[in-house]
Amino acid sequence: MIQDIAPHQYRNEYAPGHPGDKSAILFYNGRKIMLKKEENHIVFPSYREIMKCKDEDFSQMEYIYLFSIDRQDFYLGKNTFFEDVPGYAWEDIQIYRNALPKYLGFAAVTGWQLYRWYDSRKFCGRCGSKLVKDKKERMLFCPECGCMEYPKICPAVIVGVTDGNRILMSKYAGREYKKYALLAGFAEIGETLEDTVRREVMEEVGLKVKNITYYKSQPWSFSDTLLVGFFCELDGEDKVVLDEDELSLAEWFEREEIPVEYEDCSLTNEMMMAFKMSRI
Repeated sequence: MIQDIAPHQYRNEYAPGHPGDKSAILFYNGRKIMLKKEENHIVFPSYREIMKCKDEDFSQMEYIYLFSIDRQDFYLGKNTFFEDVPGYAWEDIQIYRNALPKYLGFAAVTGWQLYRWYDSRKFCGRCGSKLVKDKKERMLFCPECGCMEYPKICPAVIVGVTDGNRILMSKYAGREYKKYALLAGFAEIGETLEDTVRREVMEEVGLKVKNITYYKSQPWSFSDTLLVGFFCELDGEDKVVLDEDELSLAEWFEREEIPVEYEDCSLTNEMMMAFKMSRI
């Protein structure tokens, strides 16, 4: 999956400070990230390269510490008037899916999650005052009323509903992603993740399930989500009652007929392939 970058070591402790010459600076503009491609590899601009530009835009740049991988620090570069770095180009963030080396693809999408959080948390939701970055932890606080904001992380479930040698697969309604997926949904206030599994399956396809078993989890930066994967068994009738607002289809597939191939990215794919290859 995207976060599996061993032997590289990701460290997310908040360590604010000024970037060093070799620090990687991540620039985002909506869904775009700035990088360059060298053969099959992606490269981010370094602080040293930016300082060589001698451009007025860079003199007003704000740098926010994000994380480190191995011994390299990654910073978010922020400047309203900033346009580009010579030799680099804007690419859609989806480049992470096939980016090499893999750990830089992970850095790109994780940095994008933090970029969106900082960009959407400028003022206090309680009193409207400007938020200030804390110096000890990754938190924004209001100096007027004391309200605190932490990065947005939403728990959600991925559900593999099985019935003997069959698994239920679906496609989303009204989304760009058109491939097969598993049932999924966000946890609501006051419910356990197991309750979320039962509710989402009933809401989306009208089925009851039993023997809910935890599989694995994954941070998914595109939706600020912590995905938690479960397998469960059909409990009763197998007739699907489709929620057409959420899904365009949902159908049962025999293990040997699952129309999905391996990709080293998502928890959903790993779960489908685990069932297909008889590991579940």
